[in-house]
Amino acid sequence: MELKDRFLQYVSFDTQSSEASETYPSTDKQLVLLRHLADEMRALGLTEVVTDAHGYTMGTIPASEGCENAPVVGFIAHVDTAPDMSGANVKPRIIEQYDGSDIPLNGQITMRVADFPELREFVGHTLIHTDGTTLLGADDKAGVAEIMTAAEYLMAHPEIKHGKIRIGFTPDEEVGRGVDHFDVKAFGADFAYTVDGGFEGELEYENFNAAGAKIEIQGRNVHPGYAKDKMINAIEVAAELGALLPAWERPEHTDGYEGFYHCVGFNGTVEKCSVSYIVRDHDAGKFEQKKRFLCDCAELMNRKYGEGTVKLTVKDQYFNMRKMVEPHPQVIDKALEAMRMADVVPIVRPIRGGTDGARLSFMGLPCPNLFTGGMNFHGKFEYASLTSMHKAMHVVINLAQLWAK
Repeated sequence: MELKDRFLQYVSFDTQSSEASETYPSTDKQLVLLRHLADEMRALGLTEVVTDAHGYTMGTIPASEGCENAPVVGFIAHVDTAPDMSGANVKPRIIEQYDGSDIPLNGQITMRVADFPELREFVGHTLIHTDGTTLLGADDKAGVAEIMTAAEYLMAHPEIKHGKIRIGFTPDEEVGRGVDHFDVKAFGADFAYTVDGGFEGELEYENFNAAGAKIEIQGRNVHPGYAKDKMINAIEVAAELGALLPAWERPEHTDGYEGFYHCVGFNGTVEKCSVSYIVRDHDAGKFEQKKRFLCDCAELMNRKYGEGTVKLTVKDQYFNMRKMVEPHPQVIDKALEAMRMADVVPIVRPIRGGTDGARLSFMGLPCPNLFTGGMNFHGKFEYASLTSMHKAMHVVINLAQLWAK
């Protein structure tokens, strides 16, 4: 199957994950695509294909004759799409040769180059974009399609020598639980790559240290006409606490290695409210400082308004994989070589986010991240360069060969 057709087929599956769910996977609809992928792998001739009790779907491209002792390399992508926007009834639109102009998504919404200047980098590419009513699902069905198409190519070309290759597809990456039950030993790879990046050439082995913060604020509601010296407005306390956090350390004012505090949720009334933050930093020391400062802000509010007014819970989510990947420089070196073989200019830079690979690296599976060609993830302006997707697929094929040498 052609890469384009495979990608269009996969985005037709609604696989949105849910932060509110306590099941695993968080939504049953993810299993529909995961089981489809298992069936497809079997049809292509892959072995050791299984979908386990948690939805993890794995398969093997057997080693070429004479390459049985080569390191086992894995390629991993997630099937779920973000809760931020609907992934149901996706209606992709295709531009065969993009000319660099604004892209009308529908009669009301246009993706303007002025707002997304990186579009200029895609002149001459074939682009696949949304109709402005859903996200596209390139995060990470582009990666899924690239891995599967590379697997089909390798199975159809036995003259290409490679070691044993393991393929894995995961649920719930978008809600931070993508590898909660991933069995690294059963996967059996020595090294792996997540195919979950964006712009062509991206190679990422540094990511944020990450924590989530939940703040519960108990106010005291009194009729506003008689509230003097009695009312504690939980909404105002939340705003006051937020104002203590440095304004220049918000996502919209940071870049590169700079960390941030990001308010991602607010719900409440005068009587009671809850606020959610995420805390990010590449530097472990600065990460710890940010968490301590947030705790200090909560303590200050309790001293001002009374003990128990603010309850703060901070939970670490993942850590910077660089510590676990750097001792294995061949993982990076081979990725750089595979990109050059595919006429891709490598762009090594930190991830301003995280991947399943970050946690897998700390679970004993060094796992940097490769580009997919997708852009503007999680929203209605999401698009993918089919031109870059083909190059990502060839990078996977090249890596399969390089690990056998």
